[in-house]
Amino acid sequence: MKAMPFPELQSERGRQPFDIRRLIAEREPERYALHAQHMNEMMVRVFQTIGTDVGFQKGHGQYLYDGRGGRYLDLLSGWGVFGVGRNHPLVRETLESVLAADLPNLVQMDVSVLAGLLAERLLAFTPYLDKVFFTNSGTEAVEAAIKFARRTTGRSGVIHCSHAFHGLSYGSLSLNGDAIFREGFGPLLPGCVEVPFNDLAALEKALSAGDVAAFIVEPIQGKGVNMPDDWYLRDAAALCRKYGALFIADEIQTGIGRTGRFLAVEHWGVEPDMVLIAKALSGGHVPVGAVLTRKHVFDKVFNRMDRAVVHGSTFAKNDLAMAAGLATLEVIESEGLIANAARTGERLLKSFGKMEERYELVKSARGKGLMIGVEFGNPQSLKLKAAWNVVEAVNPGLFCQLITLPLFKDHKILVQVAGHGNHTIKLLPALVINDADCDWIESSFDSVIADSHRVPGAVWSLGKTLADHALKARAAK
Repeated sequence: MKAMPFPELQSERGRQPFDIRRLIAEREPERYALHAQHMNEMMVRVFQTIGTDVGFQKGHGQYLYDGRGGRYLDLLSGWGVFGVGRNHPLVRETLESVLAADLPNLVQMDVSVLAGLLAERLLAFTPYLDKVFFTNSGTEAVEAAIKFARRTTGRSGVIHCSHAFHGLSYGSLSLNGDAIFREGFGPLLPGCVEVPFNDLAALEKALSAGDVAAFIVEPIQGKGVNMPDDWYLRDAAALCRKYGALFIADEIQTGIGRTGRFLAVEHWGVEPDMVLIAKALSGGHVPVGAVLTRKHVFDKVFNRMDRAVVHGSTFAKNDLAMAAGLATLEVIESEGLIANAARTGERLLKSFGKMEERYELVKSARGKGLMIGVEFGNPQSLKLKAAWNVVEAVNPGLFCQLITLPLFKDHKILVQVAGHGNHTIKLLPALVINDADCDWIESSFDSVIADSHRVPGAVWSLGKTLADHALKARAAK
């Protein structure tokens, strides 16, 4: 008889009680082998190639810890999920309380008080909106918004921006401004039109066709940390009103305090017809997303009792997700994390601005709050220009890896490039970072960027190694 992979699950006789901590400890040495065999082997190869396969063991707040106790500053925060940091005690205690209460979760033929409370609290942040539809994720929120917009307007067209990222399920993928995510998955949703970000003339031309249900936009684009002109979002909303389309703000990454305001649109005084949130609302424990919308939109979708179920999601209003959202909002308000994001973000932007003045490889620093992009560009001096051209000829955007890798290896900072083939490094830390963390970030970036201006040097030796690896991989195809 073939042995089961988990001995503790074999037979009642001699079976050990299920203990998740023991199971994790016993199988920890197989961490990467399990993923390579049963899941995404290519992702494992990526981690092993760039050297982030250190086997993180714990996470507290803004910090990660490897098996040897090494402490890392996480500037990814799970792609923005851990706004309140990892394993916040209030969020964890709240979830434990809900589990201990034996609540009648997901009855489906009744409603949950927790869902009503979370909706009430979210709408208090957006008094111009009236209704909430809960989802399991950001991409589900986008899918719901597409359906709601089409139903409300009776039109099918949806406009999105170049370089946009709204998710990877089919509707949201159809609004994705990066071809690498769409390649091989067509045909996608019809009626989706792409316009350049920050281009009002192109937006008006697309809207004037008269068949557009909605324009969806990230107030600050995640792929590249691209900033809007001061008038862009306000005037885009006005154009939508002029042509009868809905204005949808995708705040899945920028919302819940990330930019130093509860929503990023608040920086420009814009009131969308729909706001999409997710990521940080979960507290990092239970996935949850939401569509916040005007009443007339909601009433068009759910306009009769027999249409009460025309759109839904089985797990969307589960008690753990709702409780996680309530606890997260409580932490953000009680600990002043929005103000902290504004303050620490302003400090970091000023510091990166000074690096832009000192280092020719630093092209610009931009962002709001704790959503910051540091862009690198082609230098002018001959040695640097020659080294840059060699690396970039192999793989556009490869230079940024020459910054992120030593940041991780030598300074224990986990950070990412802001998109495929992109020259911008994005910082998306937990909103709980402090001045000591800012010191850590500033000194580490300054050190690595300074090293990158020495040719020959360790950074460019790393660049040659990565370039050779990329060329071998390309030849092997």
